[in-house]
Amino acid sequence: MRRLGSVQRKMPCVFVTEVKEEPSTKREHQPFKVLATETLSHKALDADIYSALPTEKVDGTCCYITTYKGQPYLWARLDRKPNKLAEKKFKNYLQSKQNSKEFFWNVEEDFKPVPECWIPAKEIEQLNGNPMPDENGHIPGWVPVEKHNKQYCWHSSVVNYEFEVALILQHHPDDPGLLEISAVPLSDLLEQTLELIGTNINGNPYGLGSKKHPLHLLIPHGAFQIRNLPTLKHNDLLSWFEGCREGKIEGIVWHCNDGCLIKVHRHHLGLCWPIPDTYMNSKPVIINMNLNNSLLTKTWRQLCKYIWIISPPFSKNKIKSIS
Repeated sequence: MRRLGSVQRKMPCVFVTEVKEEPSTKREHQPFKVLATETLSHKALDADIYSALPTEKVDGTCCYITTYKGQPYLWARLDRKPNKLAEKKFKNYLQSKQNSKEFFWNVEEDFKPVPECWIPAKEIEQLNGNPMPDENGHIPGWVPVEKHNKQYCWHSSVVNYEFEVALILQHHPDDPGLLEISAVPLSDLLEQTLELIGTNINGNPYGLGSKKHPLHLLIPHGAFQIRNLPTLKHNDLLSWFEGCREGKIEGIVWHCNDGCLIKVHRHHLGLCWPIPDTYMNSKPVIINMNLNNSLLTKTWRQLCKYIWIISPPFSKNKIKSIS
């Protein structure tokens, strides 16, 4: 599995953005929109965006795989956020930014507590050994997904710690036109970030599963390469998203040679998301089962049954099972 950039911090937009005082179509109760201009950002140019690898931005929740208690573990995203008093001070600072004074955080006092097992995300700035907040006032981080933690029950559904495997959706290795669901050793995914998608994640934009038969899958970041992207111009990308079948996606993430990640979201271009008939849902799916393991066999047989019954976006596209 090819290793690409790891999502450990907020990704900048490929274009310079501007704020418009109009109700957001991305977030409820947000009275403004963040829209892309026609100018490429300095961060994108500095990262040599023209030689970067464009991939599909998948709509789910970010996860991370690293060791915990001596074995590979799935970790859920948990940002450390400021308490009410610190948040009020920070908002007042943002509203009066013309005073040019720098805002100083007291990490030990200004932030809500997190579990002892919490770890800060990689690549974030540190001061005197303490992780520092990003421009939104959050400290990105991770917590391990324990087997019986109800808060992360949907995360737990895609991993088996006894056999150290994860349920992965990616392109079939021999046919990029096919998707494949398979059990991948967690050790093969160490230090990678992935997107958890499914029935109970982010409003389920891909229509997977049902309340009675929920279905969740992990997709490694960068797994869906975009092969026919137009030039890096605002109008060309807008036309691609609106008129191309491959453009029926949430957005694009460019993986740059220096490890930098640059994105553009449909909302940056004034387009709606979610949308019906996404590009991911148009592809046939193969389920790769390992029949040498009785527990995995049972899990995979249930998976085949559930996808046939409750996931029309996949089941209408000729699902096959192989062992």
